[in-house]
Amino acid sequence: RPTGPAWYATPTLAYAVELGADVRPLEAWIRPEAGPYLDPWYERLRDAYLATMADLGVTKGMPEPEFLAAMERHKAADPALAAVLSAIKATVKGGIGKLRERPQGIRHRAGERWPALERPTWRPDIRAAVIAQARTNMHRKMMRMAEAGRYPIAVLSDCVVYPATSASPIDLLPRDATSGKPLPGVFRLGVSPGMVKLEGAREFWWAAQVMEQGHNPARHIKESDSRGDE
Repeated sequence: RPTGPAWYATPTLAYAVELGADVRPLEAWIRPEAGPYLDPWYERLRDAYLATMADLGVTKGMPEPEFLAAMERHKAADPALAAVLSAIKATVKGGIGKLRERPQGIRHRAGERWPALERPTWRPDIRAAVIAQARTNMHRKMMRMAEAGRYPIAVLSDCVVYPATSASPIDLLPRDATSGKPLPGVFRLGVSPGMVKLEGAREFWWAAQVMEQGHNPARHIKESDSRGDE
């Protein structure tokens, strides 16, 4: 965490102002024009992801119990489609990573320029803005959850771990007393972008043991991870 002046992307500063911080930029790199630079790329991958998930039996608008059941079996439904799904996810992660590609190869020397710097896709500022937007969106939802009395015990990137009285996220999400629907602004289960899925559920003693060992439960919450069971 910076203890002095540091660089922050616009979404981070905008959210800080939203939370009441007194933000006073000392210097800024700003664009005279703005445009949807990543929209075509994002929309193509979003559509491919939703179509592939639908082919695997996970569709938009599913009731929460059906969504959770479909997510448990979707990867085993069709190995070929599961491979396509993995490729789509890797394209998203790798594409964002390419915006700040590091020097590669044993011949590179510290301080020297590397080929990625000469490409039009070298845009670490856009990468920072994408990550900042995702981070602040998630924090807004965490704040809404906290207002309803739900507080996390661990956070890592796009994973949040909450203590709950059951293994089902359906029981965790705060709901409107009349409609039974999740409250506005909190996490919502679903396949669409911006919605969430269950990453895993463990007994509380497991999380306590992982934290006692100095590890983050959010990194190891998946059922296939054995850390803390040894």
